[in-house]
Amino acid sequence: MEYNRSNKYDTKLVRKKIMGPNPIKLEEELLMNHQIPQGAMVMDLGSGQGLTSVFLVKEYGFRVFATDLWSNPTENKQFFDQMELTTEQIIPIHADANDLPFAEETFDAVISTDSYNYFGRDPEYLGKHLLPFVKHGGYLYITVPGMKKDCHDNLPPELLLSWTPEQLDYLHDTAYWTNIIGQTEGINILSIHEMESNEEVWNDWLACDNEYAQGDRKSMEAGSGKYLNFVAIILQRK
Repeated sequence: MEYNRSNKYDTKLVRKKIMGPNPIKLEEELLMNHQIPQGAMVMDLGSGQGLTSVFLVKEYGFRVFATDLWSNPTENKQFFDQMELTTEQIIPIHADANDLPFAEETFDAVISTDSYNYFGRDPEYLGKHLLPFVKHGGYLYITVPGMKKDCHDNLPPELLLSWTPEQLDYLHDTAYWTNIIGQTEGINILSIHEMESNEEVWNDWLACDNEYAQGDRKSMEAGSGKYLNFVAIILQRK
């Protein structure tokens, strides 16, 4: 696909801020034909160093709460200031995905890019820890790294060049996610599907001068990409 929105952003900035395969390209594909109204109140869950949150404000006109456990909210606020965004547009929040500090039914939508697989594999997570914060009729747009077909019983050696079996247990196929998500009441599953973005977003990540990107190169250069994909999960609260 063409990444008309993502490609407007400076390559050096993107490489400095991303923490895995290019998240704004993933977000752009995820939000193709989205149904979230402009000006909506949105939680960017697992926002990292804030690049995805900036993207959501600038490209879609959302009001964003950039919510992350592992990044520094003060540093994110400084980044948002540099991007000439105000606290009316974007607010950094330091929070655990299992203990979110919001009132129920605050958000028109939750968007989560390349992080939901760390906490959402618990079948009770969505209904217990996340859905209550979404307004009835609101949306959840989620993308997670995955596998074209689960192969945990016979992991290819290429994958094990960079990742342990425990790390690979965060990656699953569309059938797995359909089963996990399907156990939650009070939602309509609009789509769970394999995304087009894979090779390009991985190439952007592997080009980074980053120890984690360098570690991932062993597997990807050995051909592991043929086993991997990204999965889009699009839901609406009833």
